[in-house]
Amino acid sequence: MAELHVIGQIVGASGFPNNRLFCVWEASAGGGWTLISGEKEGQTQVDSPEMDDFALWSHPIDLHYATKGIQGWPKLSFQVWNYDAYNRTQIFAYGFCHVPTTPGDHKIECVTWRPVGGLRERIMTYFLGGGPQLRDFSVVHEATDRHRLYTQSMGKIHLELGVILRGFDKYGVET
Repeated sequence: MAELHVIGQIVGASGFPNNRLFCVWEASAGGGWTLISGEKEGQTQVDSPEMDDFALWSHPIDLHYATKGIQGWPKLSFQVWNYDAYNRTQIFAYGFCHVPTTPGDHKIECVTWRPVGGLRERIMTYFLGGGPQLRDFSVVHEATDRHRLYTQSMGKIHLELGVILRGFDKYGVET
């Protein structure tokens, strides 16, 4: 079987309107992929930068997959959460990116977005905090129903990933 190693880190986030951020992440792949080792989901610590708007997480990612084909190539999905002034957690943004298909070191900026909702939801968000959340997290990385959402652009998640491919040439995949 061909093997894919993804070793790196979620460096942090920038461009968000508030500080005190943490990230919940998940790796997913198609049915032909088997996770041999590593954690497929996790959560970073909270960072509250005082001088800069860059939340520093330095959270490790170490995934080892086996597959017989490239269909369903792995991707990383993210939820960025915020602690507000009253120490309540609220979802701030969603985002996803594909794991690079070429071997080597990669610096990736994953753009994020959040659902906006209608006028009622916007008024409630302004006065009470929080905001609309997705019922099904798979909408973030699957494009089936995403076109129905009204969204607002948010900040970026910064990643550094090292990709190692092994045995793909046996299955006719050139790197």
